[in-house]
Amino acid sequence: MKTKVPSVKPVLGVQKLSDADFLEQLNTTHNGVNGNSLFPTPPVDMTVYKTAIDLYSTFVTDAADGGKKAISAKNKQRVVVTKMFKQLGHYVETVVDGDLAKFNTSGFVAASNVHAPAQPLPPATFEWIDRGPNSGQVVVKPKRLSKANHYDVRYTVLSPSSTPGSWTTVTLLNSKKATIQNLTPGATYAFQIRAYGELGPTDWSDSMTFIPA
Repeated sequence: MKTKVPSVKPVLGVQKLSDADFLEQLNTTHNGVNGNSLFPTPPVDMTVYKTAIDLYSTFVTDAADGGKKAISAKNKQRVVVTKMFKQLGHYVETVVDGDLAKFNTSGFVAASNVHAPAQPLPPATFEWIDRGPNSGQVVVKPKRLSKANHYDVRYTVLSPSSTPGSWTTVTLLNSKKATIQNLTPGATYAFQIRAYGELGPTDWSDSMTFIPA
């Protein structure tokens, strides 16, 4: 049975690259593909590609003074060279057919096939705790954690010596505010929160105290 060779994909996302870094990528890929016998029929004429890169470089220099026309010209030329860069990248991916050694001669950067392992969530906290609209109600608002699946909030009444009683836990499916009801007006409560991610729950947060009306 034939073993499937993993594909080698170039990094083609350039939106976050600075003009200087993108120019370096453009020139590296031009030098890698131009005259390279491994890539005999690029979809972009290499002379045209080089001319477009040089023009973009000129516009980048002109735009350094902040002039609107120069910046506009630079941005338009960046769109032109980005299209060429991506066409060339897709061509390289097809030609090398998973051969990393061949790919590395092209000047493109290979995208990683390794998925980053899950990371522990940062500590969970409340964004705020406030009184609810009715007596005996408290509204809690978790601080949003982007990787959290859901949150647990627990609360307990504190004795005059600040000793906690038994905890009551409620689960919140998201970070939207939630109302906790049937609390004793005038009593001091402690509230804690934890979040659940791929690796399980965080530790409980430090207690926040609140007195419902």
